[in-house]
Amino acid sequence: MQMKQLGKTELQVSEIGFGAIPIIRLEQQQATAVLRHALERGINFFDTANAYRDSEEKIGRALKGERDKIVIASKSLLRDAKGVREHLERSLQMLGTDYIDLYQLHQIAQEKDWQAVSAPGGALEEIIRARDAGKIRYLGVTSHSLPMAIKLVRTGLFSTIQFPFNFIEEGAALELIPLAEQLGMGFIAMKPFGGGAIDNAAVAFKFLRQYPTCIPIPGFESTAQVDEVVDFYAAPNQVEAADLDLMEDYRQELGKRFCRRCEYCLPCPNGVLITPAMGYKIVVNRMSPAVAVDFCQGPMESVANCNACGICIDRCPYDLQIPEIIKGHQQLYLEHCRAAGR
Repeated sequence: MQMKQLGKTELQVSEIGFGAIPIIRLEQQQATAVLRHALERGINFFDTANAYRDSEEKIGRALKGERDKIVIASKSLLRDAKGVREHLERSLQMLGTDYIDLYQLHQIAQEKDWQAVSAPGGALEEIIRARDAGKIRYLGVTSHSLPMAIKLVRTGLFSTIQFPFNFIEEGAALELIPLAEQLGMGFIAMKPFGGGAIDNAAVAFKFLRQYPTCIPIPGFESTAQVDEVVDFYAAPNQVEAADLDLMEDYRQELGKRFCRRCEYCLPCPNGVLITPAMGYKIVVNRMSPAVAVDFCQGPMESVANCNACGICIDRCPYDLQIPEIIKGHQQLYLEHCRAAGR
């Protein structure tokens, strides 16, 4: 596993990282085995978040005593200084450390999000203060909106941008990745498997390895998954015609139902939380049904307000039949609730 400099920071990270959502559904002993195996195989970059339930705590316990060998990234969804301060302190406690290498403002997708975090008393002000105090080494940001991600990169305030990137969600390749390279920012590729929609790891990483400045952070929940992905990097990357054909097959199959989480559909006039409701199946795949019903309760209950007015369909750049999809997800959610005795 080769090490790469993350943008212009002093952080040396493995060419793939560890996305820590899937360890939510593991017991601590299992999570420890997977995390330590990843470290033994050369992965030193671990990405988590305050919102990922007990993910931070599991990382802290599993990698205790290894702080000088690892790079930790975490993040907060909160937009105000007080809230992000509390999140940061909790993250430091759960991770068992007195500093976080990369702290990211999480999912800045709409202008209102950016206005909130960058306003006086906003989250940006607080994480800059925490960086100056030594609790954070570098600042990053994540987004699912390409125009917003480009705007955030251009601010010059962040060391990294984290954005969805895979052979279905390819938009970052044209402008975002080149711009990040030009400005010396690290590019972290979330959703290398499309949030679970891509079930062929070999072709997923053949695509990603064409972009050498990109650091993918696949989610792992077993040592076998770690070995599979790490082993890809032992040989030169070769993308053949058959691989390109397979990628196109996935695009055609998923094109009419795959939500890119761009949030162009929002706001819903009836208060439906469309984006997380569209992603319910992905959350189920990554966290398990028992966890997903708690994690997605608000969005899935909001689907009851949908009257199929069609405004979201008109706004969607991918022509997704959003009301039909979220109502299907609502039925699945209710089945999972019944199975969990709720």
